[in-house]
Amino acid sequence: MARLRVERAGAGVAVQDFGRRNFRALGVPLSGALDPFFLAAANALAGAPENAAGLELLLAAPTLRVEQGPLRLGLAGDLSGVLTRADGAEEKIAGWRGLVLRDGDVVALRLSRSPAYLGFSGGLDVPEILGARSTFLRGGFGGLGGRTLEHGDALACAQGDGAGLSAPPFSHAQGKIRFIPGPQVQNFALRSLALFEASDWRVGADSDRMGMRLSGPRLAHGPAGANIVSDGATPGAIQVPGDGQPIVLRADCQTSGGYAKIGCVIGADLGRLAHFAPGEMMGFTPVDHRQATQARQDLRENFARWRAAVAPDGESWDCGKLWSENLISGAISGK
Repeated sequence: MARLRVERAGAGVAVQDFGRRNFRALGVPLSGALDPFFLAAANALAGAPENAAGLELLLAAPTLRVEQGPLRLGLAGDLSGVLTRADGAEEKIAGWRGLVLRDGDVVALRLSRSPAYLGFSGGLDVPEILGARSTFLRGGFGGLGGRTLEHGDALACAQGDGAGLSAPPFSHAQGKIRFIPGPQVQNFALRSLALFEASDWRVGADSDRMGMRLSGPRLAHGPAGANIVSDGATPGAIQVPGDGQPIVLRADCQTSGGYAKIGCVIGADLGRLAHFAPGEMMGFTPVDHRQATQARQDLRENFARWRAAVAPDGESWDCGKLWSENLISGAISGK
């Protein structure tokens, strides 16, 4: 096994994988990476299985020292930093690279925009709880004892060696966030759905892994009001409580809720939500199930094209060949 020591913990750094998909009926949230495709990219750059556990960076990036190597570290996202080798040689590094680290190497990272992800050769070796290694902070379990990274923590992973890797940045689709209206549209005034679609919404500073709070024009409810008999809730559900301000549920959301839902963000756009910072504006556009299915397929093919572009350091990417390949079979797994 390889081992790293945390010299600086950063902030909002926790172990995540693709989440707990089989225990929501028992009230256990999904958890997992806010952007699973960025985590899969970090794992690809580290030579790890795509759904392996890595680190999600939300507020400030850590500094890690290798105590026992070699190992591979994948960086996905808007990151920069300095790699200091054991002999004192320094190298500037950035995201979208796969590094080979050896005993005594120190990686000091800086996060420019969240989220970003670190992948490790073989994936981080932490206990599997309820079928996953993801951290659920509110429940206090998973990952490193259900908490964020702390100074002095030891991180274990498989050993890894070989050439370093690099790739172009992976990017999501652009434009408004797509959603499917319902299931409680009837609980809203007739003009509320049109107002929701036509408005720009500001991301609130009190957003977290449980929900993204938005502010904008008040969405009025109809005679039935904002409250419903509690029913199922899922990441992407857009709840509207009595104040008329939407809340988009995220990876750590509850499994049921009693606020009327005006719609649900499609699966292909859940990762995009993670990249909106507090104070930024976003908009929504409705789609149907057929369009949502096509968006999911497009996203998988986009990631497959990105993965085919990962190359050893110093090699260029042949974009013509990349776009000519049939890469559907390389799509990542998941919903």
